[in-house]
Amino acid sequence: MRLIPQLLVTPTALGLLAPGAALSAQLNLAGINRYASNDQVTTIGQFADVKPTDWAYQALGNLIERYGCVAGYPGGTGNGQRTITRFEAAALLNACLERVSEVTDELKKLMAEFAKELAILKGRVDGLEARVNALEAQQFSTTTKLKVDANMVVGGNSFYGSASDLVAENSSSRGAVTFNYDMRIVLDTSFSGQDLLRTRLRVGNFDRNSNSFYGAGPSRLSQLEASFGEEGRPNIVVIDRLFYQFPAGDFTVTFGAIVEQDDMLAMYPSVYPDSTVLDMFTMAGTPVAYDLNVGPGAGIWWKQDAWSVSVNYIAQDAYSGNPGDGGIGTQSSRASTTVQLGYQQDQWALALVYSAIQGEVSPYSTAFLQSSLSQPGLFHTLGLSGYWQPDHNGWLPSISAGAEITRFDYSQQASNAEGTNANEAVAWSVGLHWRDVLAPGNSAGMAFGQAPHATSLVNRDGVNDANWMWEWWYKFQISDAITVTPALFYLSRPLGQNTPQGQSFNQLGALIKTQFRF
Repeated sequence: MRLIPQLLVTPTALGLLAPGAALSAQLNLAGINRYASNDQVTTIGQFADVKPTDWAYQALGNLIERYGCVAGYPGGTGNGQRTITRFEAAALLNACLERVSEVTDELKKLMAEFAKELAILKGRVDGLEARVNALEAQQFSTTTKLKVDANMVVGGNSFYGSASDLVAENSSSRGAVTFNYDMRIVLDTSFSGQDLLRTRLRVGNFDRNSNSFYGAGPSRLSQLEASFGEEGRPNIVVIDRLFYQFPAGDFTVTFGAIVEQDDMLAMYPSVYPDSTVLDMFTMAGTPVAYDLNVGPGAGIWWKQDAWSVSVNYIAQDAYSGNPGDGGIGTQSSRASTTVQLGYQQDQWALALVYSAIQGEVSPYSTAFLQSSLSQPGLFHTLGLSGYWQPDHNGWLPSISAGAEITRFDYSQQASNAEGTNANEAVAWSVGLHWRDVLAPGNSAGMAFGQAPHATSLVNRDGVNDANWMWEWWYKFQISDAITVTPALFYLSRPLGQNTPQGQSFNQLGALIKTQFRF
């Protein structure tokens, strides 16, 4: 390619020539033609006198590879030390501008060819920008996240056994099929990015007086995890969590006017789902130690690598100023103090827990314990819980298990009308959970065990308080936000020792729960 015709019409090149010199000096056309007649080099290796150690080696290489506008002198030399004339500089610059012009023309052709697609993309970008602006203008809060968990449950209970009077009584008062709901609205606020202010609102229409799914009877063992309702006031929205959590060095501190025991634990030793069927099976096999007491309280935990230590205190009636009815640190506080030592790895964990509980025994106990151990006293509970889960989904389920022993310390020995005394109870459970069963996202599970029941009895008839509990469920994952879970559960002796001597009384429940989470 010859450069002189282009040079004569290129404004940029002409601007390099001093007007006076252009008019007074004779153009050395032969020299410029000799410079411009050389073919453009394609690699820097074509310059015999340009070495990699030269300071301009990289710059020359980039000009050749990207734009192809570096010309040499006859003999394949670059003459890097030679002084360049203004004419030679103009010819070189014109060659570079010509290459840039070619690239620009190619880009214009591409833009014209894809004009329709570019217009669509621009419209989408503009639409996204408008939506982002609308979200920013209408967002609930820049510091608060809203989460909703809504459950609708339809189901019923049947009662059978040789204790015909109990069967008839419970069938007539609690045997109907019911349709209820339970909704939880969680507001999580952070002011620093590391702290948490949690406010939870809850509303439901389960009836404590007649619905066995909410502990109406014959015992609390059939209470569902997804059940709620203000006694005598269905559909009333209440605040059932209000606490603040923040880091303090290597520790995490929690305090609140309405806080639950597990809100103040560094780890929870169970991977059995907490939103399935019976509430008792969500308590890691230790329903007295993890009684999930709720009320004014505070706690602190320390966590380092796999180890953790948690300590918390909750006084359920701390809002009362009457020492006879409540307060903090009184005999009427209905308080629980919990200490947990935990060790947690990716696939397994163990936790040793001790709880000192003031007042009533866990509601998830046999009816005998609930009725007999209701006077003021202190329960000392020691529990061990843990889990293991496979590293991938398959035939092997995750396994969560736990057991506990509770001792009762009363100023007066607790006894029922028949003169039966108890000072010790045990409980345990095992939960199995399979993921991706039959279809991706679907899951199945089962749990079995024994609720807290008295083991040390003094009774002239020697009646046993032992019982068995089972649950089976399958969860259909309809979408990311919707699941449908049919389930069954069975209670072998919900009344425990209060079951008539020599007779049986059993409870079977069936339900379908539809859950919406967003």
